[in-house]
Amino acid sequence: MAAEKKKDDQITFSWEGKDKSGKLVRGDMRAASETIVRTTLRRQGINVTKVKKQSFRGGGKVTDKDITLFTRQMATMMKSGVPLLQAFDIVAKGASNAALAKLLMDIKTDVETGSSLSQAFRKYPLYFDQLYCNLIEAGEQAGILDQLLDRLATYKEKTQAIISKIKSALFYPVSVIVVAFIVTAVIMIFVVPAFKEVFKNFGADLPGPTLVVIAISDYFVANWWLIFGVIGGGLYAFFYTWKRSEKMQIFMDRLALRFPVFGPVIRKATIARWTRTLSTMFAAGVPLVEALDSVGGAAGNYEYKQATKQIKAEISTGSSLTAAMQNTNVFPNMVVQMIAIGEESGQLDAMSGKVADFYEQEVDDAVEALSSLMEPMIMVILGVVIGGIIVAMYLPIFKLGAVV
Repeated sequence: MAAEKKKDDQITFSWEGKDKSGKLVRGDMRAASETIVRTTLRRQGINVTKVKKQSFRGGGKVTDKDITLFTRQMATMMKSGVPLLQAFDIVAKGASNAALAKLLMDIKTDVETGSSLSQAFRKYPLYFDQLYCNLIEAGEQAGILDQLLDRLATYKEKTQAIISKIKSALFYPVSVIVVAFIVTAVIMIFVVPAFKEVFKNFGADLPGPTLVVIAISDYFVANWWLIFGVIGGGLYAFFYTWKRSEKMQIFMDRLALRFPVFGPVIRKATIARWTRTLSTMFAAGVPLVEALDSVGGAAGNYEYKQATKQIKAEISTGSSLTAAMQNTNVFPNMVVQMIAIGEESGQLDAMSGKVADFYEQEVDDAVEALSSLMEPMIMVILGVVIGGIIVAMYLPIFKLGAVV
C-alpha cells in the first residue's frame, strides 16, 4: 500500500544532458523530486544540463477512443522503425488528455524497469482488456509486435465504429421523445391553464377533448414535482441497477436482441464483433480454445457469451467449431457456413473476417434505413400529440360564434 502511494507521488521529468562521450542525450523519468532525477542520472554517467517537470494539459478520464488512437499511433510508429520507448514518449507528449499522458508514462516506466509490454498493460485492466493484452503478448513472443498493434488498432476502430452507429441510431428517437415530453409538460403547466381562465367566461359547455386536456393539465400543475421526480428517480434507479446488477444486465442483453426494430440491428452488431474478434485472435496465432475466452467477452452480449462458453466446451471434447456454433442456435446459417468453409480450407481468420465485414456493412445499411424510417414516424407522433392538444384547446374558440 505504501509502495503504491509512493508511486502515485512521483512526477514525470524531462531531462537533457551529455553522456561520457559528450553526446547529447535526453529522455523522461518518473521520480519524487528533481534531485532524485539528477542523482540517478549522475550514477549512470550522464552530466545533466537541464531537468524540467512535465505538465500535461487537459484532463478527464481515459476513454476507449483514447486507447484506440494510442494503439493506431503506436502501430504506425513501430512500423516506421521508431523504438518502443521513444514511441511512448512521442504519443504521451502529443496527448491532449492528461490522464492518458500519465498512464502512458507509467507504462513506459514499467517497461524501462524490466517488464514486458504485455505485463505493463495487464497492470491496467480498466483500459487494456484480456484480448488486448493477449494479442500484445503474442506479438512480443513472435517478434511481430508492430503487426499485432496494427491488427489491434483496426479491430478497435471497427468495433468502436459499430458501437457508435448503434448509439446514433438510438440517440435520435430518444432525444426527440425527451424534447416532446418537455414541450408537452410546458404546454400543460403554463399554456393550458391560461386557456382555462379564458374559457371560464364562455358561458357554454366545453367540448369533450378540451375537458380531457384541462383535466390532464390540472393534474400536471398539482403534481408536476411528483411526475418529474418519479421519472427522474425511475431512470436513475434503472441505470444504476443496470450498471451494478448482473441479473439486470443479463435481462437487458436478452431483451435487446428481441426488441422490435432495434433487436435485429443489435444482433448483427454483436455477430460482427464476435467474428471480428475471432478473426483477429486467430490471425495472431492464438489457439482457438484460448481465443474463445476473449471472443465471448468481446461480443458484448450475455447470450453470445454463454454460447461461446458452450462452443469452447464442445471444441475441448473434440467437436468442430462449425458443429459447436450450430448447436448454440444463435448464429445465422450464413455465418455457420462461412466458418465451415474457413475450417475446411484452413483460412478461418480470413473467412471470419469476411463475415465481420459483411455484418458491419449490414449494420451500416440498417442504421441508415432506421434513420430514414424513424424520422417521419416521429414527426407523425409529435404532430398527433402536440397538434391534438392545440386543436383541443381551440375547439371552444370555434364555438364562440354560436355562443355570441
